Amino acid sequence: MTTQIASHRGGAILWPENSPAAFRQTALLPVEQVEFDLHLSADDAVMVMHDALLDRTTEAHGPVRARSLAELRQVRLKGTGGEVVPTLAEVAEIFRPTGISLRIEIKRDAEGRPYPGLLPRMVTELEAAGMLERTIVTSFQASLAAQAEAGGRFRQRAIWLVSLPCWKDAGAAGIAAVARAHGIGAVGLHQTACDAAAVSAMRDAGLGVGAWSVNGEATLRRILALGVDVFTTDDPVAALALRSEGASGRQPASGGG
Repeated sequence: MTTQIASHRGGAILWPENSPAAFRQTALLPVEQVEFDLHLSADDAVMVMHDALLDRTTEAHGPVRARSLAELRQVRLKGTGGEVVPTLAEVAEIFRPTGISLRIEIKRDAEGRPYPGLLPRMVTELEAAGMLERTIVTSFQASLAAQAEAGGRFRQRAIWLVSLPCWKDAGAAGIAAVARAHGIGAVGLHQTACDAAAVSAMRDAGLGVGAWSVNGEATLRRILALGVDVFTTDDPVAALALRSEGASGRQPASGGG
């Protein structure tokens, strides 16, 4: 099985993260997935943005949740020449003509609270776009991943993203037990926790296993060699080149371990 590549935040090393420009560039690549994040506006529009606050990636300040869709239409993303925060519907439309699946992380608000109704609103918009069957839900909260898995609305398994502190506290056996208890079929491990033993333990538990935060040549080579199901990377172009190199049977130019 070929390890799938997910363009993280639309390829955040290469283009302004979670921007329409980044998504248009990703749509031209032979990646299998595009990863992005969702928040709700003040009037419950489903917005694509990583942070709960606008400060880091836009020219505005304050919570996404504090502004209406009309107000967010005036918020420019840094480094884009005037692009604004996209909606889920707009991003789905970019990828609808492609074969790329949407890998969507459900976020919390600036106070760390779940957004009421975000998951069903997301489902409604994806159904309207004809993209529901090509969507994977991810979350760092096992309960939210389980909610997406249990609803039966998504053809692909939801993924529980395991934080490093959680992995260190629970270990492989503990993580597998939590996943089973929640009915979760797949986990995503931080690349530093993802080694042969961890992958084997997850597979032995009947779980799909992937990696996140996979950047830099050495790390990309290592994760590709492990044969995980999928990984997210901010540099999908480099990841594709290294995957192609491995598939061709050429030897790496350097150790890359």
